[in-house]
Amino acid sequence: MLQLTGVVEERQMRAQYLDRMDIERERGITIKAQNVRLPWTVTRDDGTTDEIVMHLIDTPGHVDFTYEVSRALEACEGAVLLVDAAQGIEAQTLANLYLALDKDLTIIPVLNKIDLPAADPERYAAEIAHIIGCEPSDVLRVSGKTGEGVGELLDEVVRQIPPPVGDADAPARAMIFDSVYDTYRGVVTYVRVVDGRIMPREKIKMMSTGTQHELLEVGIVSPEPKASAGLGVGEVGYLITGVKDVRQSKVGDTVTTARRGAEQPLTGYREPRPMVYSGLYPLDGSDYPDLREALDKLQLNDAALTYEPETSVALGFGFRCGFLGLLHMEITRERLEREFGLDLISTSPNVVYRVVEEGGEERQVTNPSDWPAGKLREIYEPVVKVTIIAPSEFIGPIMELCQSRRGELGGMDYLSETRVELRYTMPLAEIIFDFFDSLKSRTRGYASLDYEEAGEQSAELVKVDVLLQGEPVDAFSAIVHKDAASAYGNKMTTKLKELIPRQQFEVPVQAAIGSRIIARENIRAIRKDVLAKCYGGDISRKRKLLEKQKEGKKRMKTIGRVDVPQEAFVAALSSDAGGDKPKK
Repeated sequence: MLQLTGVVEERQMRAQYLDRMDIERERGITIKAQNVRLPWTVTRDDGTTDEIVMHLIDTPGHVDFTYEVSRALEACEGAVLLVDAAQGIEAQTLANLYLALDKDLTIIPVLNKIDLPAADPERYAAEIAHIIGCEPSDVLRVSGKTGEGVGELLDEVVRQIPPPVGDADAPARAMIFDSVYDTYRGVVTYVRVVDGRIMPREKIKMMSTGTQHELLEVGIVSPEPKASAGLGVGEVGYLITGVKDVRQSKVGDTVTTARRGAEQPLTGYREPRPMVYSGLYPLDGSDYPDLREALDKLQLNDAALTYEPETSVALGFGFRCGFLGLLHMEITRERLEREFGLDLISTSPNVVYRVVEEGGEERQVTNPSDWPAGKLREIYEPVVKVTIIAPSEFIGPIMELCQSRRGELGGMDYLSETRVELRYTMPLAEIIFDFFDSLKSRTRGYASLDYEEAGEQSAELVKVDVLLQGEPVDAFSAIVHKDAASAYGNKMTTKLKELIPRQQFEVPVQAAIGSRIIARENIRAIRKDVLAKCYGGDISRKRKLLEKQKEGKKRMKTIGRVDVPQEAFVAALSSDAGGDKPKK
């Protein structure tokens, strides 16, 4: 599309042009939605030509970045449903399709990669037609690699998708749908103009905060930023005010002019709710202010990220961060390390629990250290509706996996003779660890997964503490199901026995639920050979030296501290939480 519309010159062309981040290019996935302005000339039946301007938003596909997709859909009139002609529709594609249908967008179904030897366009066109209720002949066949059918797709976009609706003479109103922080120019705000016109050197007002700024530059993205003379109804572009405070440009806010501005703001976006929480701590405690600043700037670019300060006895000062999923957590941590040069430790991820104490008090628990002591009347955990699409030969292994993770089958449909859609209700805590990995390995990589919130359910959960020398180490605590507590305790004690270096005295590593010990390992003491100089002589001298050593060890055990090196924390937490790397 970028080549055909001429917005990118041939010599500047490269693969994955709109994927700007290194992580996106390395992993081959889209993380940030990117918008680009595309000019296109359409020839009418009478031979005359029309210049059309389209705005394309390239959105992510992974379930963790659904929030990016929902924001993009608010700014669009239509959507291109892109399906791989060799693999068919995936679970998260289906979820995004339903989002677009809810917004009443015009859907253009397209099969891409028809140049692949394994492509089966007829079969998957019938599958798409069955899902969205069109004819198989309505599904366009294109190849992004060879360019076949792309021109026809652009013509079809112009023909089917309606132009934007707005009042050019009304007071200016523009919706902020994204913003980034530029070291040299401050906050760059991306907007879609709904009514009126926004011009450079004009004074604008943010309607949620009431703050006013002078516009230094107004421009379009094509696909590199270009300054323009202003933005009109339906246009998408960027605004630069020179503001350095990242909190003054909130995604979902309405921008209007300071003079004769609009009274009524546009309806913003639904605030995303974090599904997974994890602690982020700098390896070097002095990096704490840098981590705060980095999170501030990253939140501007990623509105789904939430964080608040917290302290840990073992890890020092850090932040409790909320994420939409495990991939979101992994990407955020990697971006903080790459873009801001930080070295971080992340604690095991956990979900939000609602706990009712014996006295009837309710509390939200996002961190195992907040788990109330004493008897609890009721514990509720979040559940999700899981959709899995896979070849029908793998139904058995998938069902076995879901049942082992406390899943309940909600239904099963055949999309075609060889592909099946399974729907399960499962606890979110069972999915956020290695579920995706296990699913992929059991289905040889053919299954795709999507999930959405489905309320909460009562569950028998316990907090497992890890004790060193009888002292709990908060960084290793976890909230697990009663049946899995023993396995978690054994795993952590065995792992820590290998990771913690031997001390001058014996160190017991224990896992406990309350005061009940469920697993134990011992780290043997380093023994110095105090009899090395005693050759021959009276046995009583040897006994005296051994007794003295024994007394010393005993005294050290009562006053000594277990030295847990930073590497042991990193290894125990990362191998526990980071074993699964979901891919798109």
